[in-house]
Amino acid sequence: MVKLTAIKKKRIILGVIIAVALCFLLTVVGVLREIYKDDTDKAVLVDIPEGAGVSQIVQLLEEKEVIDSPFLFKLYEKFNGGGVYHKGVHKFYVGMSYENILRSLETFVEVDVAITIPEGYEIYRIAQLLEDNEICTKTDFYEAQKKEYKDFPFLKDARKRENPMEGYLFPDTYQFRRGQSAESVITVMLTNFKNKVYKLYEESKTDKTLDEIIIMASIVEREAANETEWGKVASVFYNRLEIGMKLQSCATVQYVLKERKDILSNEDIKIDSPYNTYKYEGLPIGPIASPGLGAIKAAISPEETEYLYFAATKDGSRNVFNITGEGHMETVKELQK
Repeated sequence: MVKLTAIKKKRIILGVIIAVALCFLLTVVGVLREIYKDDTDKAVLVDIPEGAGVSQIVQLLEEKEVIDSPFLFKLYEKFNGGGVYHKGVHKFYVGMSYENILRSLETFVEVDVAITIPEGYEIYRIAQLLEDNEICTKTDFYEAQKKEYKDFPFLKDARKRENPMEGYLFPDTYQFRRGQSAESVITVMLTNFKNKVYKLYEESKTDKTLDEIIIMASIVEREAANETEWGKVASVFYNRLEIGMKLQSCATVQYVLKERKDILSNEDIKIDSPYNTYKYEGLPIGPIASPGLGAIKAAISPEETEYLYFAATKDGSRNVFNITGEGHMETVKELQK
């Protein structure tokens, strides 16, 4: 009976030891994971003030959810940090490893950035460009572009769309500050649109709405192979609208796909979306990119042609225009040789 009790005691002691060892192991694994993990899905911009000490930096990192454990980070920094951390807006990621956080803090950052938004960029590409240049994050940008900007009443037709700023963020070169608020970035771009585009639209006296012009201009921008074709491409789509023919613009389907595919599949052109001009007649529900002044002018005053078709050459350097479907099919056969 005594021996049995001793065995039980040994088992209990062994169980306690195993449990403690397991807890210790899990703790170590947790600490190592916290230090060395690198889950880089969500970007975060953190503005480090001049003269900020480790405690203030740690507080900022915790507030932005870059780190979970201030204690562990401070401990890691004490033995691995260089001690010289630069002011300015640094780009981090939620779940970034401690090593990469420290290396980022030790990197000097410029305050102002010149950034060029190319003509024909979709809003998701603009958002990515802003994040890549550490102006603002994509998340902040998408949230900001859905807000109401009362100083720009020309947006009234766009507010009902998922991306209300699509087409109205004028492509140009801008001077932004790293870590600038997404709202102020959008305001700067809308002001540029107002000064360069809205004034042009009002002076044109066109009977089309501004939204119709920007939608058409965005299609022209994406479909024309070069600037000499803007007027012709605009004429093709206006001619199609005039006779109730579907626009059948590949660029509108690519907008839905968020991918610039060279060749659309049959499944692609069957996608049920108000942007799919293969499926629905008329203009798509909204712009598909940010058009430049050239495409906008073409949408306001297209060339006078009878063209209903165009096809791109293999190298994409130009389009060949046709009046009839038969002529278009012959052109396509020639271009495929």
